[in-house]
Amino acid sequence: MAFTRTYDEAEPQRVNKWLAQSGVCSRREAEQLISDGLVSIDGEVVEDVGRKIQPGQTLTLADRATAKLDAVPTYLVHKPRGVVSSQPDPGQVPAARLLTRANLWGDARGVAIPQSGDLIPPIGRLDKDSRGLLLLSQDGVVAKAVIGPQSELEKEYRVAVMGELTEEKLELLRFGLELDGRELRPAEVEVISDQRLSFVLREGRNRQIRRMCELVDLKVVDLFRVRVGPLDLGDMPEGHWRLLTAAERAALVAG
Repeated sequence: MAFTRTYDEAEPQRVNKWLAQSGVCSRREAEQLISDGLVSIDGEVVEDVGRKIQPGQTLTLADRATAKLDAVPTYLVHKPRGVVSSQPDPGQVPAARLLTRANLWGDARGVAIPQSGDLIPPIGRLDKDSRGLLLLSQDGVVAKAVIGPQSELEKEYRVAVMGELTEEKLELLRFGLELDGRELRPAEVEVISDQRLSFVLREGRNRQIRRMCELVDLKVVDLFRVRVGPLDLGDMPEGHWRLLTAAERAALVAG
C-alpha cells in the first residue's frame, strides 16, 4: 500500500528532511527514492532531490518505495557474554556472527539469513562482558530512534553488584553523577533483591552503568539488558535472534 501524508507545517521544508524527521526513512534513503522516481507531491513525480514541500501539499510514496524501506531488516539478538557488539579485535566474536539459521528463533519460513560478509552494524553499545538485547541493522531511522541525540527511548537492565548498598548510593545513581564532565540524565534505579538492581536509562554513555556504579563504590558482576523501548527479549534463548516485525519497527520509531 502506498504511503500518503499531508504536510501540515507552517513553512516549506525539503522533502528528504521532512521524511527523515517523520521517521519514514533517512535523508539519504529519501534522496534515493526521489532519484528512482518513487516520490510524488499532489500527483506530480518529484524529480529534484532538493524539492521542498509546501503547507497543505500531499506527498505519496509509491508501493515500490514502501517495499524497499520495509526490506531493510533489523535483527534482535540475545547477546551472550564474551561476544562483542562493536568492531571486533582479532580473535573476538562479533555479534553479527550469531545470525545463522541454527540460531534463528521462531518461524524460519521466508526469513533470509544474512551472508557472512554482510555489514550489519550494531545499534547502540553492549560491551563484551554484558549480555542481553542487542539490535543490529542498517536501518538509519531505527538507529536514530534508538541512539540519536534526541532519543528518549528507555533501556532497561538487570544488574548484579558487589559492595554495600545504601539509600544514599541509590539516590546518587538516580541523579547526581557526572561522567566525562557532563551531568547524567535522571535514571530509575530500584533494588530487586539482595545485590540486584534494576536500571532504566534514557541515554547510552560508554559503559555507563559500570562507571556509575564505580563512582559509588559498587562493582558490577553481571549486566543484562532486558528491554529497549517497546522491545523485550521475552523467552528467546541466549545466542539466538529474530527479525523485528513491521509493527515493532513502527512502535520503536514512534518512541
